[in-house]
Amino acid sequence: MRDTARVVVIGGGVVGCSVLYHLARAGWTDAMLIERSELTSGSSWHAAGGFHTLNGDPNVAQLQSYTIGLYRELEQASGLSCGLHLTGGFMMADSPERMDFLRYTHAKGRALGMQTELVSAAEAKAMFPILDDSHFVGGLWDPVEGHLDPSGTTHAYARAARNLGAEIVLRTPVTDLAQDPDGTWNVITEQGTVRAEHVVNAAGLWAREVGRMVGLELPLLAMEHMYLLTEDIPEIAAYNQQTGREVCHIIDFKGEIYTRQERGGLLVGTYEQACRPWSPQTTRWDFGHELLEPDLDRIAPNLEVGFRHFPALERAGIKQIINGPFTFAPDGNPLVGPVQGLTNFWSACAVMAGFSQGGGVGLVLANWMTEGDPGFDVWGMDVARFGEWATLKYTSAKVRENYSRRFSIRFPNEELPAARPQQTTPLYDIQVRDNHAVMGDSWGLEVPLWYAPSAEAAQDVPSFHRSNDFEHVGAEVRAVREGVGVTEIANFAKYEVTGTGARGWLDHLLTNRIPNPGRIALSPMLNRRGKMIGDFTVACRDEDSFLVFGSSAAQIHHMRWFERHLPGDGSVSVRRLGQTLVGLMIAGLKSRDVLAQLVDADIGPQAFRFMDHRQMDVAGCPCAVNRISYTGDLGYEIWMEPAYARRIYLALKEVGAAHGIRDFGMRALLSMRLEKNFPTWGHELRPIYGPFEAAMDRFVKLDKGDFIGRAVAAQERAEGPRLRRVSLLVDAATADVMGDEPVWARVGDTDHGTTTPPHGTGAQRHGPGGPVPRADPQRDGEWRVVGWVTSGGYAHGIGASMAQGYVPAALAGDAGVGRFAVEILGTRRPARIALEPPFDPAGDRMRG
Repeated sequence: MRDTARVVVIGGGVVGCSVLYHLARAGWTDAMLIERSELTSGSSWHAAGGFHTLNGDPNVAQLQSYTIGLYRELEQASGLSCGLHLTGGFMMADSPERMDFLRYTHAKGRALGMQTELVSAAEAKAMFPILDDSHFVGGLWDPVEGHLDPSGTTHAYARAARNLGAEIVLRTPVTDLAQDPDGTWNVITEQGTVRAEHVVNAAGLWAREVGRMVGLELPLLAMEHMYLLTEDIPEIAAYNQQTGREVCHIIDFKGEIYTRQERGGLLVGTYEQACRPWSPQTTRWDFGHELLEPDLDRIAPNLEVGFRHFPALERAGIKQIINGPFTFAPDGNPLVGPVQGLTNFWSACAVMAGFSQGGGVGLVLANWMTEGDPGFDVWGMDVARFGEWATLKYTSAKVRENYSRRFSIRFPNEELPAARPQQTTPLYDIQVRDNHAVMGDSWGLEVPLWYAPSAEAAQDVPSFHRSNDFEHVGAEVRAVREGVGVTEIANFAKYEVTGTGARGWLDHLLTNRIPNPGRIALSPMLNRRGKMIGDFTVACRDEDSFLVFGSSAAQIHHMRWFERHLPGDGSVSVRRLGQTLVGLMIAGLKSRDVLAQLVDADIGPQAFRFMDHRQMDVAGCPCAVNRISYTGDLGYEIWMEPAYARRIYLALKEVGAAHGIRDFGMRALLSMRLEKNFPTWGHELRPIYGPFEAAMDRFVKLDKGDFIGRAVAAQERAEGPRLRRVSLLVDAATADVMGDEPVWARVGDTDHGTTTPPHGTGAQRHGPGGPVPRADPQRDGEWRVVGWVTSGGYAHGIGASMAQGYVPAALAGDAGVGRFAVEILGTRRPARIALEPPFDPAGDRMRG
């Protein structure tokens, strides 16, 4: 074993081998993988080996598509077989609600360029003969599903990496990690120490232990997972002989079962409610090629459903039961990327779907390491999406919840209860007990979503259609538009930037001009590819001191970027304030009248202008006040230390009573931003869009001097953006958009501008047999898919359903009636582009 390497990858499962291969393919051939035992010794060897493209996050789906498409290339690069079986598969719905979920999934697939098809239960039975179609209302066919040989695929990655010059060291446990002052990592093993510039934690079941070597507690947990192999089933043999094909994959939501053919029988796996964590505190180092004790009683309820839905299963004997551990993050997605606060320490773990996602994880991590950017929007799997609140106990509860719900549909208004409340503000008890707030989870923090008339009514009724909150959210919006409302905004990210170099540093990071003392500016932040990686409100306290506000969920993500770009001379300090600074927003025509009674300062329209920032006492408490509002109405953000929150809130309610003040929640706030055409970070603003595509033109000052991404942004403006963010008024029925639905346009109106799928998956190849998709899944008669929805809902202030999304720039100025449609739950609903904000288009209310 050599004693130096540019990068050391710890872990010899499918993910570690994929990372090694992609690093070597990118030119980093001085790469070493160190494995404590043999390749595949953790979870990879006993995996079921299934793969699929569909994913709730279209950006993750893109990387899954890449992974599946890579396998033929990998076989050629390695000379080894991956044992590919591309069979296609069905998701089966047993209820109207699950069928709505499949319609939504199918619509998202359209926007991705996938060739999924909605089918009847009888059509599914034709390809899966042991299915009893009387139990189902329909299904969704995906031609890009199948299975492979887990061990063969892992060894193919390893061989291909070796062929490119990378090194693999087996039977060598890593015992510790230490970093020198110059940033060099010492990877300490039982066979000696390797000095490396970079370390990748791809240790799978032992990723927590490797993380702890550097003081990191990763939010992941291993769960026992069982599947069984049946004896031969005659109906399957007959189908194989008749068609010359394997039976396809099946996911049965009701039974929480997945199946595929294994020799002459079936592999049947479950995600049971009575799930069991494995080794929840630590993972013993001597665990290897061994399985866990089966527990059929635990999965018996699932099997009983399976016997009814697939009667031949009940008659089949069980040949083998496999029970092995797999690691999961709290939301089920991987933990990938550089770890904030550590230099050149990378995460590539919690990849429970390794044979669907392993190739994509290897690709983005190699891009990130070699080029400084992942090259894709990887927020859904970024290790930075969790904060310090994701403790061991929190992770355990959320992983168990996620595992038990893996085949459960998630409704757009559904808030999951496990591990809550984790973080609360000083107003939590008032909101829940006195105000009957229905609370949501925002990056581990409880926030009010809407307010019910009574404690008994304070719960969401999950639905894909307008639900029980509709009337109440509407009343909250009207209260703001007609008078005044108050809401908590503690869930924003808050940073303090100070020092003699603070202004220049912010100027280099952000696209807009940095405000003068007492003023506020809104500004995007770009990466070096000129894509949106942040959207901030910057308030200047004085020449060397700024408050910066942004998306709560991206706090660690943004701190990682800030730290990476801090000057080495100590002239700039950045501090994440978290819940040491909390906030309230008041908004509406009468908001100035309310605030004026609680402050000594003059806050008249000339003394305290739109986009002003002041330090002032509110109800006798020291606060920072911003004259700004995400509602698009007259409004103020009031920021204070938590100790003052109750006093200020109660004072606002007391004084505001005479003006009809009403509490409003996040759903009302998001409804109001729709009718102002305001974008949101994480939906409209993401790293796959440039600032001019995102219609953020007025916040990008190309003439102010250099900033990160400026050259690419200037090129985007000069050439004209390919896409453009638009707002759409939708003639919806009982359901509004949820995000990622396709935007359609009449073919005759799109000849001058069409676009590719949003996340670049492109058209998928067919599996053998199965329903035959249209030749062009993006086209239906005179209609063609031209774009996609990023977010939307009902804009109560104007009484209309709205959406935001992206279409070709050439179409963005077309407001014609009858030219566009948005697909909602399988139905194309007429839509038109709102060229101006439907509410207060000139912004007079906001600036008044």
